[in-house]
Amino acid sequence: MSLEHYLHRYGRATFTLFLINVAVYAVEAVMSKNPFWISGDVLATLGQWNYAVLHLGAWWQPFTAMFVHVNIIHVLFNAYFLLSLGSQLERLIGPKRVVIVYIVSGLTGNLLTLFLTPPNLVSAGASGALFGIAGTLIAITGVIGGNMQLALLNAFVLFLVNSILPRVNAIAHFGGMVVGILMGYYYGKAIKRRLTWAYTYDYY
Repeated sequence: MSLEHYLHRYGRATFTLFLINVAVYAVEAVMSKNPFWISGDVLATLGQWNYAVLHLGAWWQPFTAMFVHVNIIHVLFNAYFLLSLGSQLERLIGPKRVVIVYIVSGLTGNLLTLFLTPPNLVSAGASGALFGIAGTLIAITGVIGGNMQLALLNAFVLFLVNSILPRVNAIAHFGGMVVGILMGYYYGKAIKRRLTWAYTYDYY
């Protein structure tokens, strides 16, 4: 199938973010000379090595790290959920806002990681950004459905289930989720106002 088909199916922003993640992983694999597991040196260069950010001037790493993955399972897992959740969110708020949610959530998670974990830590992955997308979806559902308490409970359970596994960056997950919920609350209110206005206009 053509590229245009996938852009239409998943949304232009979501599928473009998917392609960027896959392309970055391909570069990592070439640099590591291993398609299945990325070397520590490559992760320290392209991911987020706290010491490099704080002391070696690698200020770009909190941004680039949200597109970097540590192995083939990691990138496949995150790519699947990006396509699944991102496409749903893009239908609700549009492509530009999806990109904003991805970047702001991912960056927040990585900055929290930078300041709340040891300097020698090397982290990578789109999980913070994906938790932001999930949090945005959950909050929008809560606002439109009128039950934010249940939405917040769902968000907490999602965070808990996915953050108790070993070698998982729970701090990035938390930062992305909180930002996503806040953005989702804002977008949800806007969507609800439009729906209310449309219903009132049609009714009268």
